[in-house]
Formats: sequence, structure tokens, C-alpha cells
Amino acid sequence: MADPTEPARGGSEEEEPDRINDAELALKGINMLLNNGFKESDELFRAYRNNSPLMSFGASFVSFLNAMMTFEEEKMQMAFEDLRATERLCESGNTGVIETIKNKIKRSMDSQRSEVAAVDRLQRQIIIADCQVYLAVLSFIKQELSAYIKGGWILRKAWKMYNKCYSDITHLQEGSRRRASEQAMPSPSPSSSSRRSDHNRSSSPRPSPSQTLDGISCEVLDRLKGSVSFGYGLFHLCISMVPPHLLKIVNLLGFPGDRLQGLSALTYASESKDMKAPLATLALLWYHTVVQPFFALDGTDTQAGLLEAKSILQQREATYPNSSLFRFFKGRVQRLECQISSALTSFSDALDLASDQREIQHVCLYEIGWCSMIELSYREAYKAFERLKTESRWSQCYYAYLTGACQGATGDLEGAVAVFKDVQKLFKRKNNQIELFSMKRAEKLRSSSLSKELCILAVIEILYLWKALPNCSTAKLQTMIQVLQRIEDVSSAGLKNLLLGAISKCLHNTRDAIQYFHLAARDEVGRLSNSYVQPYSCYELGCVLLNTPESAAKGRMLMLQAKEDYGGYDFENRLHVRIHSALASGRAAAQP
Repeated sequence: MADPTEPARGGSEEEEPDRINDAELALKGINMLLNNGFKESDELFRAYRNNSPLMSFGASFVSFLNAMMTFEEEKMQMAFEDLRATERLCESGNTGVIETIKNKIKRSMDSQRSEVAAVDRLQRQIIIADCQVYLAVLSFIKQELSAYIKGGWILRKAWKMYNKCYSDITHLQEGSRRRASEQAMPSPSPSSSSRRSDHNRSSSPRPSPSQTLDGISCEVLDRLKGSVSFGYGLFHLCISMVPPHLLKIVNLLGFPGDRLQGLSALTYASESKDMKAPLATLALLWYHTVVQPFFALDGTDTQAGLLEAKSILQQREATYPNSSLFRFFKGRVQRLECQISSALTSFSDALDLASDQREIQHVCLYEIGWCSMIELSYREAYKAFERLKTESRWSQCYYAYLTGACQGATGDLEGAVAVFKDVQKLFKRKNNQIELFSMKRAEKLRSSSLSKELCILAVIEILYLWKALPNCSTAKLQTMIQVLQRIEDVSSAGLKNLLLGAISKCLHNTRDAIQYFHLAARDEVGRLSNSYVQPYSCYELGCVLLNTPESAAKGRMLMLQAKEDYGGYDFENRLHVRIHSALASGRAAAQP
């Protein structure tokens, strides 16, 4: 645990060093948390939560994480109360930061006192915005219309605070750089260039941490910029992933959506000395290893972002040697690199390290199930998903469907039918696309003459929809083709051709892929039961044609056809995001 001599004290003469100690102690607490010291981190923050707003926020954040990991009503209520208490602690004196500094200077206050007041005010505003974001998440979990409206309003308030703090701190940093440049002009030093290359850091000379602007040191400004950049960047990144047809509405409500600016802000936050630096690092890993490959953002394939993710993991390995989350993301990188055996080892290690963290165990089990499906190890996949179906509170309906499909793929058709019947009973969220899909598929499989091949078809379909086919080895892909070619079910013909096309594309058999996608796009028999097959086939065919200059125009036409000629099918929003990204990438590539 951290040194007990480090908490903030009340004496005004020691406020500056103790303020820095608060930041160091908070960062130490978050690092404890990520190294599986959940209990120790909680104890540290609660021991010092009354000493400063920063430590109070740390305690409330741990409480919020605990609620998210358990979904227990009592813990969610406790997190709500803790966040409200931190918010109340920070709600005094919220006038503008720039104005506050000017007023202090006009009254000829001591520079140390001015620094403490300005830093404290900035820190409190950022913490209030952070608390509002987490309170909004707690509201959304209730899944009620009034809760959604309330949560949206809270998020709008949080964004305005982030934007204001970000603007104030950036203004102060620019003034600091101007002053440093003026001081350095008589004798420029080559070593004074910026350490970082991105996110509002120019190559102009910078003052040392001891130099100040309006009483605030550059070191403190850097940390505060890192603190606000986490929420500011996360807002930009998440809003940029909203489906295109909703993005204009979201922007009208005052929310931004610049993906590059979001990534830049998160990178800055991850390199800072703020307590949220490790959280920004996790957010970047999540984007590069989960979001970008899944949505094919920027028109890229599943390899995009891997170099960045590997670099982050390598840099942080010494800091988080026992972190289940960092081990989990290492497994994600290995899976995307098609090193499935190594990925399974990493996920199993992460599962063992997260012995006291049930939700982290569940995401590890989920990946173990997926890696097993990629390896066509249906029995191992069945074991992982069956445990999730029993233990998880997230979507038992979805896990039941995966369990039934994998169980049937092993040849246990009687057991699979029983599980498919459970899917209907576990279906709870009528507006959830994944649960709707799971229920419809389970109903079809249990009502037809079920076979092992049809269950394998269901597994391959899941691998396709979740963009996991590129992670499969050549041998496994060829095995899938052999199974699919034996299926003669008429109602599954369109889906079968779509999957054969996708597998051929992974095997770089472009001619076969185009032929299969054409067949799938023309299929009308299975349209009612596989309503997404035709638009997805148009999209896939468009992707293949976009790669060749001679056929690029036809590829764009097919993309637009997939977007505009179809509606009301499974995973429509998901496809619209991919089409939008592919077309945007094509336009960018066409520019000189």
C-alpha cells in the first residue's frame, strides 16, 4: 500500500506539495487496481477520501467499478451515493478558471495561493464532469425511458464542463509556451523542444516544471490536461462510432464526434501523470483490439491498430506485470494475429489472475469460447459459453444460443434442442439486436430437422458476423468450406453462399468470392429467414470490387445499394457503420 505519510494536509503553506502527493497517491491507487489489487485500492482511497476531492473521486470510481462488475442493486446504489457525495464536495466556487486567476492577481495574492486556488478549481470541475458521466451510466443501466432521458441530459452537462476545462487548460498551456519562447529567444536551447509530438504540444521551447504562468506550473498544467483529456477524448471517440443515420441528431444535441481528435486526446491522457492515465491506456487498447477490428473503422481490416496496441502493451508490461486486464488485451492482440494457441494461454492466465473479479472472468471466458470456435474446438467452446449462460447477468439469451450451437456442432443434437428451447425463456430485451437474432435463430434450428452440419453453419455464421473469420487458419477455413458444401437445406442457401464467399475472400480466392457473393445477393428463397444476407452480400461484393481501380465505381454503387435498398434486417446499424467507413476510406484514398 502507499506510504501513509502522503495524504493531503490542511496547512496552506504545504498545499502545493500535498496537492502533488494527492495526484501521485491517486495514480498509485489506480495502478494497484489494475494489478488486481482491487481490495487494496479500495482501502487506500477510502482511507484518504476526506483529505481531497481527488481522493474522494478515486474512492467513488472504485465503488462505481465494483457496481459495474457485479450489477448488484445494493452496490449500484452505493456507487450512486458515493458519486453524489464526491460531486457535492466539488461543487463550491465554480467560476471560470481564467477569471479566477486574473482576480487573484489583481488582488496581489501570493503566487502559491493563486496556484492552489486555480488548480483546485480546475480539478473540481473535471471531477464533477467525471462523476456526471458515471451517474449517467448508472441511469442507463435501468433501461427505462425516463432513465435514458435523464442520463442523456447529465451527459450533455458533463460534455459542456469537459469542453470548458479543456479550453481553459489549453489557453493556459499556449500562454506558457509563448512565455517560454520569449524567454528562450536570446539563447535558444536545442534540448528544450517538446517531448511529445502530438496533441497541442509544439516544438517550441518549454519552461521547466518550476517555471509558472499565472502561478500554475507547467507540470501541473500537463497533469490537468491529461485529466480532462480522458473524458474529452472518450466523448469524441464514442460519439464518432454512432451509426451514421443517428450521428447528425447526436451532433445537433451538442455532442461532438471527431475520432482522430478523440484518439489524440486519449493518447495525451495515457502519457500524463494523472490518475486516469492507465484508464486512457485501457481505452486505447479497447479501441485498437476490439472496436476497430469489429466495425472495420476507417475501412481497414482486422490487422489495423495492432502495431499500436503491441507498442502500448510492451511499454506498460513492467508497470502491470500481474494485471488481468493487460493480459486480456495481450490475448486480443494474439487472437487478431491468428496466434490462437497463444491467445488461449493469455486468456486462461487472465482468468486465473481475475479470481476475485467476476466480470473480468466473464470477458476472459467469452474470449476462450471464441478462440475455441475459431479452432473448431466445439466442446471447449460449449463449456465456456455454458458457464457464461449460468453465471453472467449480461445476456443469458445470447450465451444460451452460443451454447446450443456449439453443443449441436459436437453432435449432441438432443442437448442442443433443449438449450435452444431455453433461449426463448431467457429472451428479455426486445430492443436488443443480439438477443432478437439469437431467439430467431434458435427458433429456426429447433423447429427444423436439426443436423450437426446446420449447427456448424450457425457457428460459422457467428464467426462471420463478429468478423472472426480472418482470425482462422487456412486449414480451419478449408474445413469450413467442406462442411458448408455438404449442406443442402434450401432455406439456408443464401447464407451458405455468403459464408462461402467470405471464407474464399479470407483465402484470397477473389474469383470464387465474387461468384458466391453474386449467388447470395440474388437469393430470394431464404430472404425471410436470413434477411441480412442480401445487403451484406452487396456490401461484401462492393468491398472486393473497391480494391481494383477498374471496378471501384461498381463497388461504390453496390455499397450504396446495400445501404439504401434494404431495411429492417438483422444488424442493420452495424452494416451501415461499415459501409460509411469503407466509402470514407475510398474517398480519402482517391484524393491526391
